Amino acid sequence: MASSNPFASILKTLEKPGGGEFGKYYSLPALGDPRIDRLPYSIRILLESAIRNCDEFQVKAKDVEKIIDWENSSPKQVEIPFKPARVLLQDFTGVPAVVDLACMRDAMNKLGGDSNKINPLVPVDLVIDHSVQVDVAGSENAVQANMELEFQRNKERFGFLKWGSNAFHNMLVVPPGSGIVHQVNLEYLGRVVFNTEGILYPDSVVGTDSHTTMIDGLGVAGWGVGGIEAEAAMLGQPMSMVLPGVVGFKLSGKLRDGVTATDLVLTVTQMLRKHGVVGKFVEFYGEGMGELSLADRATIANMSPEYGATMGFFPVDHITLQYLKLTGRSDETVSMIESYLRANNMFVDYSQPQVEKVYSSYLELNLKDVEPCVSGPKRPHDRVPLKEMKADWHSCLDNKVGFKGFAIPKESQSKVVEFSHHGTPAQLRHGDVVIAAITSCTNTSNPSVMLGAALVAKKACELGLEVKPWIKTSLAPGSGVVTKYLEKSGLQKYLNQLGFHIVGYGCTTCIGNSGDLNESVASAISENDIVAAAVLSGNRNFEGRVHPLTRANYLASPPLVVAYALAGTVDIDFEKEPIGVGKDGKQIFFRDIWPSTEEVANVVQSSVLPAMFKATYEAITQGNPMWNQLSVPSSTLYTWDPKSTYIHDPPYFKTMTMSPPGPHGVKDAYCLLNFGDSITTDHISPAGSIHKDSPAARYLMERGVDRRDFNSYGSRRGNDEIMARGTFANIRIVNKLLKGEVGPKTLHSPSGEKLSVFDAAMRHKSEGQDTIILAGAEYGSGSSRDWAAKGPMLLGVKAVIAKSFERIHRSNLVGMGIIPLCFKPGQDAETLGLTGHERYTIDLPSSVSEIKPGQDITVVTDNGKSFTCTIRFDTEVELAYFDHGGILQYVIRNLIGGKC
Repeated sequence: MASSNPFASILKTLEKPGGGEFGKYYSLPALGDPRIDRLPYSIRILLESAIRNCDEFQVKAKDVEKIIDWENSSPKQVEIPFKPARVLLQDFTGVPAVVDLACMRDAMNKLGGDSNKINPLVPVDLVIDHSVQVDVAGSENAVQANMELEFQRNKERFGFLKWGSNAFHNMLVVPPGSGIVHQVNLEYLGRVVFNTEGILYPDSVVGTDSHTTMIDGLGVAGWGVGGIEAEAAMLGQPMSMVLPGVVGFKLSGKLRDGVTATDLVLTVTQMLRKHGVVGKFVEFYGEGMGELSLADRATIANMSPEYGATMGFFPVDHITLQYLKLTGRSDETVSMIESYLRANNMFVDYSQPQVEKVYSSYLELNLKDVEPCVSGPKRPHDRVPLKEMKADWHSCLDNKVGFKGFAIPKESQSKVVEFSHHGTPAQLRHGDVVIAAITSCTNTSNPSVMLGAALVAKKACELGLEVKPWIKTSLAPGSGVVTKYLEKSGLQKYLNQLGFHIVGYGCTTCIGNSGDLNESVASAISENDIVAAAVLSGNRNFEGRVHPLTRANYLASPPLVVAYALAGTVDIDFEKEPIGVGKDGKQIFFRDIWPSTEEVANVVQSSVLPAMFKATYEAITQGNPMWNQLSVPSSTLYTWDPKSTYIHDPPYFKTMTMSPPGPHGVKDAYCLLNFGDSITTDHISPAGSIHKDSPAARYLMERGVDRRDFNSYGSRRGNDEIMARGTFANIRIVNKLLKGEVGPKTLHSPSGEKLSVFDAAMRHKSEGQDTIILAGAEYGSGSSRDWAAKGPMLLGVKAVIAKSFERIHRSNLVGMGIIPLCFKPGQDAETLGLTGHERYTIDLPSSVSEIKPGQDITVVTDNGKSFTCTIRFDTEVELAYFDHGGILQYVIRNLIGGKC
């Protein structure tokens, strides 16, 4: 059991500059160990947490030594425990987390435990943000109209979260309409340094969205975890993690005139993806840091999932402190932050000589080498320099179907489709833009690119350029601060003139909430097989994510989004071809509307003010009228409504007893799905709109829900029945069992019937048959989604055999009791001659003590094949979760047993 902290002797008092004290802190310099001076700043945060939480039970002194000896221990893939300072949820992942907490209370009650023990033990910030469907665009009343529609659709879900904020202690709920979780985290929630009951320590956070990493730009260590891991952290469980390597990324020089932070982040993403940073921290340093605003840093940190790193970390320096003051943090708070970090050797002062840090590997970028670019058409790391865009587009039309290909026959590439839009003749060609969205936490938190977009709009309007009326344009800021500085600058009217009206504050197009295209446009695309394009300032452009009808999706800076909307096509060379014709009949080129870096900086300087941040976030605590009017019960146990199609009591604990079930193997399992490489959580997890012919739609219609009220999968994440039906329901999924056919179907074995994945899985379950999944490399890449693991578990999947896994998704599979297995290097289903029509047996020892992390396991098929895989339980703690049937069951049993 826990004992007193063996590091109590290094608990020091932090004095205030003018007298008095801020509090006490665990002093890293007081350890007197020279190895600490060479540690990357990101590793020092892990070290401080281990020291502060050391009780020789959950965190041991030997764990502290592993971290201090990082230089030698990290290459050995050693395991350490980590207790984050807080947990960050947004509503789409927050709902299932609160559902699980409510369900755990019921289970505790049933097993004779104290249900009120189920409470967050660390601060939980829950931001209701992923709730803006772009139903209404192109009008000045769009914000209110969309908000009213969201409350109509989501009243029950919002009410459930409001109940949770009252029923559970230590949980702050930020009401809908406040902004995107990551921008709210950056501008308001991020503490940088905590002062809890007189103890000071660095802010650190795990969040249920992979872009939690945006906070790394503020010097707060944060990254995405599965909802399952987040729930365990909320309940006081240490996160078990492999001590990561750290890639040192040196920045030098300065961005050239007209080059944006988005261009920089797409360049960094491509470099790091090529270098290989999965499972690692990236830490930025060098004299180029002084040329990057905090918002620029946050943009780079935000896209850590796209370059594959656990986080992209920017240590706190004078630019961080300036940003804290800009965003309304008090002078007293900023003084405490600076004093603590300086005292604990966690502050970077570039005016002082720098001690050489040791990194696992090194990269360097001179900022002057960055050039304007976009990424696409299907992956965020497929960067295309702007000057090469037209040629790249034509090669994509030519290439066979793949990440960079659409296989459009030469004779069809120049076809023109005539259609009527509200009675006006219109045309569509391959590459024409039908969605142009300034969206996503990646860019809307950055004033330079947002005001840059507004300056492009101003120049375009003054020259007489217009956006074609059938292009769906939208602007979704990450917080109300953006609206304030756009209005202060006097530039919002130009964005409005081009159709970029504010539609709401939250995630929109980037998460798939694009809303419907005009029917005439949709028909022209679908009936003529047009490869239509979306251009968005987002971070994800996987096929099928943005909109079902936009096969080409390009990530671009907000000013480029405006430029492409004006051009109306991605099939353009901005250097040589005009964007359009001005009011005087003169051809207008890209260079005529593009603002200089100095122009943008001047507008930022005069328009972005501290009072805007204070006013915006003071309003958050007051809520809004629709939220404040929601009436919720006061009980601490939730009363489940069996008729609800939003909130449903999941079956995770229905058969749970106090005895752990032990490890389970797999016997004669059928292959439910056979995949190639890069199957993302967008392919696996239900996301976006609910297709009218899907099993989820059938379920809703059977319960009297009209099609117009289907809402999105994200809004229904609190209902396991719908989410199970939406698992593997992506319309762009490619299943090898169907010999290349695209769509959410599979072959049921042994009948050979082609069924929806859900229907095939339910038939297997009803017949008492296990199923497995075969996959290629990077299985589960993309956003961290707990339903990408919960869904397969509910479908009866017992194991996934892949070439490699994305970090968070592998962890989530373990948390739901699914066995992750990796083929040996050089092997995969194809090289082993596996078709997916075999039956698979995976024998595991009957006791978890006989299984070791990363050991070899033999898989046998019914047609005589046998091959060896690595079992991807990476730590002893993960084996304990597997022994209990999942992480939540482990927590409940330990709470009842008094071990938590």
